[in-house]
Amino acid sequence: MRWRPVPLLIWACVVVIAIASLASLRQAARASAPVTATVGGGPRYGLSTVGLSYPFAAAIAKGFGDAAARAGATAVVLDAQGEVQKQANDIDDLIAQRVKGIAIMPLDSVVAQGWVDRAGRAGVPVAAVAALVGDPRTRRIEDVYPGLVALASQDEVAAGEAAGTLAARLLPKDRIARIAVIEGAAGFPEVEQRARGFRQGLAKAGVRYAIVASQPGNWTSEGGEAACQNILAAQPGIDLFFNEADDMVIGCARAVRAAGSEARLVGVGGSKLAVASIKAGAVDGTVCFKPEALGALAFQALHDPQAGGPRFRTYPIPAVTRANVGECVGQW
Repeated sequence: MRWRPVPLLIWACVVVIAIASLASLRQAARASAPVTATVGGGPRYGLSTVGLSYPFAAAIAKGFGDAAARAGATAVVLDAQGEVQKQANDIDDLIAQRVKGIAIMPLDSVVAQGWVDRAGRAGVPVAAVAALVGDPRTRRIEDVYPGLVALASQDEVAAGEAAGTLAARLLPKDRIARIAVIEGAAGFPEVEQRARGFRQGLAKAGVRYAIVASQPGNWTSEGGEAACQNILAAQPGIDLFFNEADDMVIGCARAVRAAGSEARLVGVGGSKLAVASIKAGAVDGTVCFKPEALGALAFQALHDPQAGGPRFRTYPIPAVTRANVGECVGQW
């Protein structure tokens, strides 16, 4: 068969497809590779994060990396992509690399006990960040797991209590208020801790209430929107949605508007979107977190363990509404 010249249009299509495929491969390679911030070849410190697709976790990684850069060190950030087994492998990789220390943002606080013990046997100090290590049902946040040099975190129960205290001011006083809770993803200790604190805040305020619905929003805006849609379809008379994270409260706000509901909205986290939504009147309030500060606190605990200081390291977490939202500068 005689060779025939290929029409120019077909060649153009081939080139476009090839370029797109190459770009996809490069993107996939970047997604599977560690995110490494290198400063002058200094000592290496690892951070195992739950997933850099979560803005809060990405902000923690930024704080950790910035603190390492200021100290002339190298931050090696590994992305577990929401998978417990991958996080276990990532921690094994960091131990094998003989990093000077490892900060862990655990996907599973109970399983993480084994990771901390394994790193300890290898002589690698470990700090936990954003979530405790151990069973959150039996271990208080201040009771830092023995194998850790430090835990840098919010007091999640206190954060939930602050949200409950804020919510109490928004609820009707002449009847039993109807509340729905939008939880995070199963397995995260924050789910139970924030819910427990929220109930404590309501109880201390003397509010008469009933939690009439609870659904997971899986920490995402889309999950929060879907959960609130489902609840409003079944129970349109909800007075308030407590969203355990600000990403979910943004989605829930869309569902509330679409349904024409007058439900009030409270979140946790102090995200930039939530702060903007509070200023615009679309969300009623949140509890202000500073994830970049957490990353820096975790690095400092690993980099200078001889400096002492409390093993539980935290910072103020005020509840904010439109009246005082200026107190919260979003870090994620």
